This record gives sequence, C-alpha cells and structure tokens, in this order.
Amino acid sequence: MSQFTTLFVVVLGATLATRLWLALRQVRHVRAHRARVPAAFHTRIKPAAHRKAADYTVARTRFGMVSLAVDALLLLGWTLGGGLELLDQAWRAAGFGELATGVAFLLSTFVVMGLLELPLSLYQTFVLEARFGFNRMTVGLFLGDLLKQLLLLLVFGVPLALAALWLMERAGAQWWLYLWLLWSGFTLFMIWAYPALIAPLFNKFTPLNDKTLLKRIRTLLRRTGFRDRGVFVMDGSRRSAHGNAYFTGFGRNKRIVFFDTLLTSLRGPEIEAVLAHELGHFRHRHIVKRIGAMFAMSLAALALLGWLVQQPWFYAGLGVSTPSNHAALILFLMVGPVFSFFLQPLLVWSSRRHEYQADAFAAKQADARAMIRALVKLYRENASTLTPDPVHSAFYDSHPPAAQRIAHLQAFT
Repeated sequence: MSQFTTLFVVVLGATLATRLWLALRQVRHVRAHRARVPAAFHTRIKPAAHRKAADYTVARTRFGMVSLAVDALLLLGWTLGGGLELLDQAWRAAGFGELATGVAFLLSTFVVMGLLELPLSLYQTFVLEARFGFNRMTVGLFLGDLLKQLLLLLVFGVPLALAALWLMERAGAQWWLYLWLLWSGFTLFMIWAYPALIAPLFNKFTPLNDKTLLKRIRTLLRRTGFRDRGVFVMDGSRRSAHGNAYFTGFGRNKRIVFFDTLLTSLRGPEIEAVLAHELGHFRHRHIVKRIGAMFAMSLAALALLGWLVQQPWFYAGLGVSTPSNHAALILFLMVGPVFSFFLQPLLVWSSRRHEYQADAFAAKQADARAMIRALVKLYRENASTLTPDPVHSAFYDSHPPAAQRIAHLQAFT
C-alpha cells in the first residue's frame, strides 16, 4: 500500500468516524430533550409538534448514518476497489479518441453513481418523508425528475466535459486557470438561466395574484430599493409539504419565489418579514460574497489539481493504473470532500453570520415580532428540531439554532 493510499484510508476513516460521532451526539441530544418544549417556545410550540420534530430529526439522522456508511463503501469501491479502473479500461477498449473516451468516462461515471444512490433516494422520499407526512411525490413524478436530470446532464454536461478536457490537453501548463475561467462563466450562466430555463422544467411558477399581499411586497421592495422581475408562487406542494421562499437568478432573470405551502401557513406581515430577511442577504451582498468565496476556493482547488494531475502516485494511490485528465478530474471530485470536511465549521460560521445580519435587516425593515412568528411556524411546519446538539450544529447547520436566532430577533422588539 502506497503512502498516499494509506493517507487516503486514514483520512476517510477519520472523516467517517467524526461524522458518525456527530450523528450519535445529535440523536442523543435531541432524544434527551424530546419530552419538554424549550422555555423560549413553550407558549408557541405544542408538545406534540415538538415531539414530532424530535422524532423526525432522529429518523433523518439515523438514515444519514446509513448513507454515510454506504457512501464511504462506494468511494472505496470506486477507487481502491477498482470501479473507476474497470470503467476507464472499458472505454479505452472501445477505441475512441482521448477526448471522446474522457467525456464518455465522466458521464457514465455520474450515471452509475446516480443509479447506485437511487435506492437511498427512494427510501428517503417514499418511506422516511412519507412517514412524517411530508412526501407528496408520486412514482411517476420521481421518475420524470430523473429523466429530466439525465437530459440536463447530457445537454450541459457533455459540452462542459468536452471543453474542460480539451483545455487540460491543449491549453498548456496554465490549463487550470483557463478551466477556472470556464467553470466560473458556466456557473454564472447557470445562475442566470436557472429561473427561466431550468426551474420551470420541474415546477410550475405563477405570478402572485393576492393583490393585498402583492401591494405589501411592492411597498417593501420600494422601501428597500430592490428591483425584481416578478414575484412568483411555486407549486412546491406537488413534491413536499415543506415550505420555503428564495431569490434566484440575477439581472433580468432575478425572481422572488414563494412555495405555495409557505403562503398557506403564514400571514401577510409574516411573509413580508421573511421577504425582508431575503432582501437583507442582497443588501449586505451576501450572495456576491458567497459566489466570490466559491470562485476563490475553486481556483485554489484547480491549482492543486494542476499539480496533482502530473503526479503518478495520485492515480496509483487511488486505484487507477493509467494517468489521464479525465481520471484526475473524477478522482479529485470524489476524494476532495474527504480531505476538506474539517473546514466545514468555518463555512458554517460564515453562513450564520450572514443569517444574523439578514435577520437584523428584516427586523428593521419589517416587524421583528412578525419575523419571530414566521420562524416559529416554519420550525413547526417543517418539523425542525428546536434542540440540536451544539457540536453537530456547528458542523452542519448553516442557520443559527432556533433559540439563538429568536433571542437575537427579540433584541429588536
């Protein structure tokens, strides 16, 4: 076993052990607080709703533990188990050119990965989510989504893979910089195109027709100096009972989207407060900062890949006998998250800081009490636990824990 193979196995084991330990902490902590609603919520959340949230969180976390173990085994199977080697050699034997072989290898790898993960996805949707009353997905809709995702993979994935591999082969020693420019441009294009071209393939978007609510929203938008291309309602209830709201796109394709499930559970002032929170992200330029951070991290990652692609031990240590650009790409995508996992709390800390800033903006532009009521309803309707384990939360939760977030908002009342 090479030194890099040993390092990979050790880091994978440490990552898996840490994630399982965090999951066990979450299960124990949530179960220990299942019987009593936290003091900050005892007049807002009924005990039955609190117990449901605890049970849902525990069930999801236990399912996540199984998924972690399966993912680790699949990663070992792809790498040291020879899965990638077998697929690579099969495409090489087909006699295509280097670029065609690389594109076929990449796309077939993603398709096989999706098929291997399909049983877990089916269980999560039709068993776990259904058990707690959240699933609205039919088998036909589920299969239709899979076919649409495959179509998008072909439409966007083939040209992108071909361009990436061509740059790696023809652009010289600085190919990673040109690939970064390509990836950044593609990302910006997808952010722009998603609202108008991609999202409508999966959901129906209709203009908000509640005149009273629309007037309230327009007043808020004028007060905050925000311009949009429309306020839309998405038929999220076709797939799930969970509710949400979000901004999407930029430029002329910028939209405000409310799930229909959200509109049925919140009142006008509460919807205004939720929207003000999202506007706070734009006012503080959080979206731009996150995109900038993502671009910076991808640049560093591609620079590292630019060095690794020249190292024979990188391929051999992960079970691939023939060095190639396409093997380097897929190995890096598979193994990278293993080595970067322990940076996750830093990203969570940054995200939480943004959420506090957006909440403060919402409290000033709308009504802090309405924002608190909206959050409580969303916690209840989505069965979000009010008592997460602090360590688990620090690793995974991009939003502050419920009690801390409510306490922060109460300072503005």
